[in-house]
Amino acid sequence: MLRLLRPLLLLLLLLPPGSPEPPGLAQLSPGAPPQAPDLLYADGLRAYAAGAWAPAVALLREALRSQAALGRARLDCGASCAAEPGAALPAVLLGAPEPDSGPEPTQGSWEQQLLRAALRRADCLTQCAARRLGPGGAARLRVVRALRDAFRRREPYNYLQRAYYQLKKLDLAAAAAHTFFVANPMHLQMREDMAKYRRMSGVQPQSFRDLETPPHWAVYDTSLELLGRQEAGLALPRLEEALQGSLAQMESCRADCEGPEEQQGAEEEEEDGAGSQGGLYEAIAGHWVRVLQCRQRCVEETATRPGRSFPVPDFLPSQLRRLHEAHAQVGNLSQAIENVLSVLLFYPEDEAAKGALNQYQAQLGEPRPGLGPREDIQRFILRSLGEKRQLYYAMEHLGTSFKDPDPWTPEALIPEALREKLREDQEKRPWDHEPPKPKPLTYWKDVLLLEGVTLTQDSRQLNGSERAVLDGLLTPAECGVLLQLSKDAAGAGARSGYRGRRSPHTPHERFEGLTVLKAAQLARSGTVGSQGAKLLLEVSERVRTLTQAYFSPERPLHLSFTHLVCRSAIEGEQEQRMDLSHPVHADNCVLDPDTGECWREPPAYTYRDYSGLLYLNDDFQGGDLFFTEPNALTVTARVRPRCGRLVAFSSGGENPHGVWAVTRGRRCALALWHTWAPEHREQEWLEAKELLQESEEEEEEEEEEEMPSKDPSPEPPSRRHQGVRDKAGKPPRAREEL
Repeated sequence: MLRLLRPLLLLLLLLPPGSPEPPGLAQLSPGAPPQAPDLLYADGLRAYAAGAWAPAVALLREALRSQAALGRARLDCGASCAAEPGAALPAVLLGAPEPDSGPEPTQGSWEQQLLRAALRRADCLTQCAARRLGPGGAARLRVVRALRDAFRRREPYNYLQRAYYQLKKLDLAAAAAHTFFVANPMHLQMREDMAKYRRMSGVQPQSFRDLETPPHWAVYDTSLELLGRQEAGLALPRLEEALQGSLAQMESCRADCEGPEEQQGAEEEEEDGAGSQGGLYEAIAGHWVRVLQCRQRCVEETATRPGRSFPVPDFLPSQLRRLHEAHAQVGNLSQAIENVLSVLLFYPEDEAAKGALNQYQAQLGEPRPGLGPREDIQRFILRSLGEKRQLYYAMEHLGTSFKDPDPWTPEALIPEALREKLREDQEKRPWDHEPPKPKPLTYWKDVLLLEGVTLTQDSRQLNGSERAVLDGLLTPAECGVLLQLSKDAAGAGARSGYRGRRSPHTPHERFEGLTVLKAAQLARSGTVGSQGAKLLLEVSERVRTLTQAYFSPERPLHLSFTHLVCRSAIEGEQEQRMDLSHPVHADNCVLDPDTGECWREPPAYTYRDYSGLLYLNDDFQGGDLFFTEPNALTVTARVRPRCGRLVAFSSGGENPHGVWAVTRGRRCALALWHTWAPEHREQEWLEAKELLQESEEEEEEEEEEEMPSKDPSPEPPSRRHQGVRDKAGKPPRAREEL
């Protein structure tokens, strides 16, 4: 009954029609206890699907409010319960000696102290949550991981922006769209929606505001801007606010780690290495290790901007460096020393920090006995090191996993048995995202293929499966030959099916295609140079060999279709263009973005197994290849064309891809598809090869005939006529003399 009444109650909370909407997503029902976010969100999506826009807005906003209230309550209750008298664990349980402690406690005594303290803390948290969240407390508002992930990705704002648009509230629609787009910058549909909002007359620049970004990022960016203008005095309060905001955001994240434990699947337990083994202490240890792992990840989460994949390197130490430099610039030497000493807590051997400290102390003159590192940073480091010790202990003795997010962790803290392995892992830190150095293909595959070919990106770096980017398949001269071939063929009107008309995929581009057989026929007739046609044939085989060696060394691949394709932007039709050069698709199945399924059935070319795109040039705008999730919206990787670059990938639904609009110039590439099925081998390729071989043999014969004979005497007539045949293949008849 309550669930049926919830939409009606929320409708009563809506403002009357025509009332001004408050800015942002203000609380709908001040003072009322929050409702279950998962139920509100589900009801909001049902209302959205039914086209009930006003109830959808109310329910989705209330779901966001309830989720935020749950996080605030967990943070506040955790802090207040930790500060209660007697809440701290006895020092003996923490490994610290107590004065006059007497004999060590027996197993039963420390066990009782530990569990009694845990029970007291649980009681305090339960009572606090009930006061803040209403009867049932946090247990009533428990949110499953899938929903937490949806809120983290800001998915409610995607629905909100569309609902606001239907309600003609463009300012709020733009704000909700911008909020979603900040966290999902590669979302294609939202990218188009944002462009449409910018063109609407009722939307102002200030409408594009982020309603969710943690406040420390705004002041952080402002402080960097002020420092860039050499305004250290104005930047100082912003720098301090950004640091305090970062620490506060970290505390909020850590509080979320103490939420209810969800039942993990076998794969997740194996990945974390902290699965319960059935006993009381194993279960306690497993849950505690997961909490500690989560707390340590808060460093990366706080340092990662919304919508970005990697954290800002050394986020806290870098802020402290800017603080001590700014304080020194305005003459606050005491504060400069405090902050540089805090940097040295992270990196005791930092030469730049030690040099700055010596300089500040010399300028300050007399020593200040009470001058030391910042207390908030000392607390942060001591707590973090204590958690790391426990995680490394569990890693060594319990077989759990832990990826240390901090490059400043002292090596002495790490058990000696783990140091070598962790040293290898440290070389793979997620923020070391410089472009990978090309390595010879033979480094990756134990076969000798083509000299000079390098693997630039593999599947992991392209965020997918069975994808690779390889460079060096063509020299600049070879690219020039193939580009000239495409121009000559286009000039002769020999376009394979498209006749140089507007592209079948977009009205803003022209599309030209040339097959290997057509190229061979044009070369035979003298319309195009034979060098380009021969190179086209040879390069396609080069790509096939490479693709087979990389993806399918145990099973032969055959070319199923080869197509030299050029896309040209039509001048005067590119302004405010929103479409793609080639929409998102898969090569051997029909992609259904709504369900994420890819149906391997006609009209798809179901026999295609691997695809390849070999680029010939980069002197154009747009035209990048991109991969997406199965929803055809979320971009997972993007590749810029260049001469000799091959992008090879499996042709199925695991690799949906498309092409960004070509907005200027002409983009040419050789598209190739490969198959395991020999019956689908490209017959035109074999015909083209035979045709070019015949032409080559004829050219050789003509050259031999034109070459002067070593014998100066003329060839006997009988021998001269031996090789002559008419069109029917018969010797010519001699004219009879009358």
